[in-house]
Amino acid sequence: MNSLTKFIDFDKSARIFYDNLYLNDEKLVVKVPLYFKEMNKNRVKIDVFDLTKYTYLISYD
Repeated sequence: MNSLTKFIDFDKSARIFYDNLYLNDEKLVVKVPLYFKEMNKNRVKIDVFDLTKYTYLISYD
């Protein structure tokens, strides 16, 4: 079973907070916006991601 890390981060350019589910073994992150703007509906993102190279706001279980 994969280890999973949850954390929240902020995209400065888009000015959006994301709730992230990080799959450690695959180095993939599922980024879910914490809110949706009416004019600009932000969608869930799936990215290749190395958690050790980035700073995030808070980790949680």
